Amino acid sequence: MKNIIFILLFVVLNGATCEKEHDVVRSFCYWKTSLYFQKEEDSLIRDLKVQHMYIRFFDIDWNPYAKEPLPVATINDFSLNESNPEITPSIFITNEVVLQSDKKQLDSLASRIAKRVQQIGVRLNEAKADKIANGIVYPKDYYKQENFKRLNYDSIKSIELAKLKVDFKEILIDCDWTEKSKENYFYLLKQIKKGFSTSKIASTIRLWQYKYAEKAGTPPVDKGLLMCYNLAKPDDFNTKNSIGTSEELAQYITHDKYKLKLDIALPLYSWAVVFRGNQFKGILSDYDQLRNDSVKLKKTSDSKYILQDDVLIGQTYLRNGDEIRIEKISEAELEKMISIVTSKIKIDNQTKVTFFSFDKKYINDYGTQNISGYYARF
Repeated sequence: MKNIIFILLFVVLNGATCEKEHDVVRSFCYWKTSLYFQKEEDSLIRDLKVQHMYIRFFDIDWNPYAKEPLPVATINDFSLNESNPEITPSIFITNEVVLQSDKKQLDSLASRIAKRVQQIGVRLNEAKADKIANGIVYPKDYYKQENFKRLNYDSIKSIELAKLKVDFKEILIDCDWTEKSKENYFYLLKQIKKGFSTSKIASTIRLWQYKYAEKAGTPPVDKGLLMCYNLAKPDDFNTKNSIGTSEELAQYITHDKYKLKLDIALPLYSWAVVFRGNQFKGILSDYDQLRNDSVKLKKTSDSKYILQDDVLIGQTYLRNGDEIRIEKISEAELEKMISIVTSKIKIDNQTKVTFFSFDKKYINDYGTQNISGYYARF
C-alpha cells in the first residue's frame, strides 16, 4: 500500500514539475517601411519580454516592363531606441517572380538579395553606432559638468561602427508558392543559401502547404514559419472572418508529420472590410474613428455594420449604405488556435512564437497581460 501511495505521489509531483518544461522565444513581426521606436515601443517590448523580431527589409515583385524581378518597398529608416531584440530580416517574394523568372534570373536575384540585406544591415549598424556615439559624446547631464570636454563624435562613431558586424542568425523568405512554382522557388532558396553561409534560411509555410505537404513540397531550408492566419479571401462578401477562425485552422493542422522544424505565427491585428452593394471596395486598417461613431455606423450583427452617412476615413471615401465587416480574432478564439497548434506541432525552448504585427494600437487593444498569457500557453 505504501509503495502504491509513493508511486502515485511521484507521478503527481513529476507531472506538476514537467507541466511546463520550456519557455518559447517571444517574437513579433514588423512589416512597415519605417522602423522608428520611441519610449512607448520600448516599454511594450520590455513589458512583453520580446526577444526577437521579424523585420520586413524589402519585397521582390515582377516588373513587366523590365521583365525581371526587382526590389520594392525597401525599409527606409531605422531607430530602435533602447530596444535590442534579435532581428531576422524578412524578404517577401511574389509568386509571380518565381513563375516568370528563368534560372539565370533566379541566380542573379539570389545574389542581389544577399547584397541588399548586407547594405540594410550596414545601415542598421550605423544607426546603432550613432546612438552609442551620442551617449559617449553627450553623457547624461554633461552640461552640468564643470570641466566637460567633448569628444570627437565622428571618430567615436567610427570606432563603434567597426565593432559591429552584419551577422544575422537567420533570414526569412516569405512566398506563397504553388505546385506550379515550387521547382523554381526551391531552386531560388538553394541559391539564396549560398549567399548566407553563416545564417540559417527559413521559409514561411502557408496552412495549405502544411496540410498538403506532399503536393506543395517541402522547401529546402533549415526551418519553417507556419502562418496561422489569412485563411480566407477578405473580398468575399460571405466570409465570416478572413483573418481566421479556430474552426478553419483545425481543418488545416491535421497531422504532426511535417518534415521541417516549425516556428509559429499568429494574428494580432484587426481591420475593417468595406463592401458596396456586395462588391468589395477595400480594407481599412485605421478605423477607430468610424467604429466609435454610433450615429454614422449602425450595427447589424456581431461584426457587421451599415454606414448611415458619407464619410472620409484618411484618403478613403465611404458612402451611405456601405457595409462594413470588422474582423478581429477574439481572445477566446486565439486560445483555441493555440491549443490546436500545440496539439500537433512540437514546441520547445527554441520555438519562436511570433505575432503579426508589432503595432502599439493592436498591442494596446489586446493588452500586454493577455498577450503574455498567449505566449505562456505554449
